[in-house]
Amino acid sequence: MRHSSAEGSGDQKAKMKPFHWDKVAASDQTMVWHDLKAGSFQFNEEMMENLFGYKAAEQQKNKKGQAAFEAPKYIQIIDPRKAQNLAILLKALNVTTDEVCEAVLDGNELPSELIQTLLKMPPTSEEELKLRLYDGDLSQLGPAERFLKTMVDIPLAFKRLESLSFMYSVEEEISTVKESFASIEVACNEIKNSRLFLKLLEAVLKTGNRMNDGTYRGGAQAFKLDTLLKLSDVKGTDGKTTLLHFVVLEIIRTEGIRAARKEKDSSSLTSVKTEDMLEKSNEETAGYVRKLGIEIVSNLRNELENVQKAAHIDSDVLKSTVLKLGHSLQKSKDFLNNEMNDAEQEGKFREKLESFVHKAEDDIVWLLEEEKKMSSLIQSTVDYFHGHAGKDEGLHLFAVVRDFLGMVEKVVNEVERKAQTAKKMPARAPPAAQESRKPDNQQKLQQRLFPAIQEQRRNDSSSSSSDDES
Repeated sequence: MRHSSAEGSGDQKAKMKPFHWDKVAASDQTMVWHDLKAGSFQFNEEMMENLFGYKAAEQQKNKKGQAAFEAPKYIQIIDPRKAQNLAILLKALNVTTDEVCEAVLDGNELPSELIQTLLKMPPTSEEELKLRLYDGDLSQLGPAERFLKTMVDIPLAFKRLESLSFMYSVEEEISTVKESFASIEVACNEIKNSRLFLKLLEAVLKTGNRMNDGTYRGGAQAFKLDTLLKLSDVKGTDGKTTLLHFVVLEIIRTEGIRAARKEKDSSSLTSVKTEDMLEKSNEETAGYVRKLGIEIVSNLRNELENVQKAAHIDSDVLKSTVLKLGHSLQKSKDFLNNEMNDAEQEGKFREKLESFVHKAEDDIVWLLEEEKKMSSLIQSTVDYFHGHAGKDEGLHLFAVVRDFLGMVEKVVNEVERKAQTAKKMPARAPPAAQESRKPDNQQKLQQRLFPAIQEQRRNDSSSSSSDDES
């Protein structure tokens, strides 16, 4: 073994890979490096050359190339890429050929990934024939060829795999579809029976008609719900407050008044509590009413929870899933009643498939009928808001409502934050003249922002009392 000092000898040295560092210039100052020169450390030159020399690196490459060249050659029957992918998958899933064959013969469960891969790349007719005719040493075949050689010897192996895939995935698919149907059904009832949501639509309709008074857009009796998403595009004279803010503030006000009246009339409140509420200042009463209104409007998203769930469902995907289940069931029945009768019977596959088809048929037939009912229910719900729309909008209506609820929630949160900030500010005692005018500040602000709407609100004031009590 060669050892060398830092000085080295006069022999020609092997060229090493560079080691990039920042050298320090020589100095007369006492430094740590002066003490290191006389140290006893010696490095192993031979080891360094083997590890970091260019020649050693080249030799290592050659060895790798030689090893690859000397790798055992297998007889190739199927497409090389297909063989490589299948071999990698079998190794990754740690599934043996015997386990797969047993599943195909007895109807046992297999990893879904393996089944789907096999079904996507079965051997071609030519490859299958070559595999069947091969009678040489199996060790001369690669892992994929050995596996497929065993598979093609099983009657109808790949059609059995199709049935296996269906048998062990159908339960989850049926459960998902049923859950979607349930959400849609409840969502249709929620959106049609939500008093607060209908109040919002009424507020938008009246507000929009007042805004459009005197134009061809005025006098509307209904509007497409997509309009709700445009409320934030209309800004008031301050450039900040939008028509959405105005509508939400009005709903908070009217719902707060309604709730306060309900509390006042409730038999659960004692006369003392009622008198206490009446004796509060105008400012305290307005704050309490606003608080009640905010609580009610904030709960709208919870009230329409299933509407938001339904908005995430793709009706086209749902329909195609149900149709696919029906098609797969029929395919399994045909396979069972026709081809399996003629095939050489081994294992328990037929028995398991027969039992599965019998149990799954009721569920899938029910899903096919239920899908038609759901489509009809969705369309009737769309028609309830849009009239006879004429085209199948699917669940688009629910997506619009979901987005609108998000916009409303954002405005409500802004109103609540401003109310809390105002509450924390130190109160100043205003002069009596200002005190008497204070309750009108919000109305005056709204009148400046959307002056045309205020007149309509005054005209509706006489009828609003009866509406609030309803």
